[in-house]
Amino acid sequence: MASGRNVMESGNPRRSRGFSLIELLVVVAIILIIAAIAIPNFLRAKMAANESATVSSIHAINTAEIAYSSSCPSIGFSASLTELNVSAICVSGTNQIDSTLAAGTKSGYVYTYTPGATSPTLTYGLNVDPLTRGVTGTRSFFSSEISVTHYNQSAAATVNDNTIQ
Repeated sequence: MASGRNVMESGNPRRSRGFSLIELLVVVAIILIIAAIAIPNFLRAKMAANESATVSSIHAINTAEIAYSSSCPSIGFSASLTELNVSAICVSGTNQIDSTLAAGTKSGYVYTYTPGATSPTLTYGLNVDPLTRGVTGTRSFFSSEISVTHYNQSAAATVNDNTIQ
């Protein structure tokens, strides 16, 4: 038995016992490099999707407010976003906006609705800000009864900021 010959010399192929530590480290390094490239791109795409959904939701709120005030001229615009989600006596149909939007938080953004002070309510303001700036979105938005959406990259948007075209 002690002939001095190893397994390879005897013609029997040596059996593989798995990957070496170096091979595993190379695979892990490649995975980390791919993740380092993909994750920031994914986060930017997610923020862009949140902002796009938010602009669409602002448009839905503006449209619902116009329908509400047209159907209820003695009331004017709604007193809250919740009123746009429930069936009002003078509004045909129900649920002008969905319940998530009426609750004031959707797609990583917080919706702050401010009705005008007169009765009937002739004005309103809508500020929409990211839950976490730079994570859920980068821009803040503002809209009002004029149905023009303004945005600001670094602070709460106002009527004086740039408009979305």
